[in-house]
Amino acid sequence: RRADEAGTVPKPLVIVESPAKAKTIGPLRALLPYLSPYRGVLLLALVALLVASAAMLSLPIALRFLIDNGLSSKSTDTINLYFIAFLAAAGAFGVFAALRFYLVTWLGERVVADMRSAVYARVIRMDPAFFEITRVGEVLSRLTADTTLVQSIAGVNLSIMLRSSITVVGSLVMLAVTSLKLTAIMIVLIPLIVAPLILLGRRVRTLSRTSQDRIADTSGIADETLNAIQTVQAFTLEKINTDRFDDAVEDSFGAAVRRTKSRSTLTALAT
Repeated sequence: RRADEAGTVPKPLVIVESPAKAKTIGPLRALLPYLSPYRGVLLLALVALLVASAAMLSLPIALRFLIDNGLSSKSTDTINLYFIAFLAAAGAFGVFAALRFYLVTWLGERVVADMRSAVYARVIRMDPAFFEITRVGEVLSRLTADTTLVQSIAGVNLSIMLRSSITVVGSLVMLAVTSLKLTAIMIVLIPLIVAPLILLGRRVRTLSRTSQDRIADTSGIADETLNAIQTVQAFTLEKINTDRFDDAVEDSFGAAVRRTKSRSTLTALAT
């Protein structure tokens, strides 16, 4: 609390409670204080993202010149020249795509590590009454599994979303240069394709949250019983608590299966 008042650490996310379900990615703005110390890495990742996207968009152009100007010339020197240009574009795409992945992954891991430290510092200073109504196992699950999920969303997934957005915009510009009629058709069709994906994506997000809650339940039951193992064994409650844990595990498995089915359907539709 003193560190928060002094402004020396960013205010941690409240992941030990059950906030209202978010319908947007707005809550991710809470990660900004954790990103600010690494603005340089973030800038390099964005530059790598832009260069990799530009190189990927240049590949079909390089291939076109290779076929139209290189192979049609029947000159070995000309073919070699355009083939080297094509390989250069492919090489640039590979190098900067790898750099983008490394920087984004490093940034996500660093932010999650800082966030875990900040959340632990907040939780360990909570009043004893908090731990009377909150299972320690659930807190541990939120501190590990939930923050890992945040890392996945705010790290690699966000990077993929930005890359795809840049690719779509660049592709539409290139398509407009080639054929305005075809571009108009694509602009009309894109919302019809994207709308079902958005609706199904929201369902996947809801099921992912449910799955995380069930995992937290299993951790809470395990911590509750194992920390009081002498009492459990003294009253021969092993069978009852084993059944409780088994039921929680099955609920967790069922939630994970429902989430996986929705994600599989989403993958099929997107493809």
